[in-house]
Amino acid sequence: MKKSEGKFAGTVRVGEKGQIVIPKGARDLLGIQPGDTMLVLADEKRGIAVTKDDVLLQQFEAILGTEKEK
Repeated sequence: MKKSEGKFAGTVRVGEKGQIVIPKGARDLLGIQPGDTMLVLADEKRGIAVTKDDVLLQQFEAILGTEKEK
């Protein structure tokens, strides 16, 4: 598979307790560190997405805008 700048593709195996290990290439690309909180989204038709929780917060702020308190 050809590497694309800013992207990662790989496979993981689900362990007995349902855990997966995020590959080092993906952790490095996204700056994921031990102790970070991750957001898991699942949809029967579209699958699973895993992202850092701050990514969702940034998307909400972009959609809703940030208001300054008066």
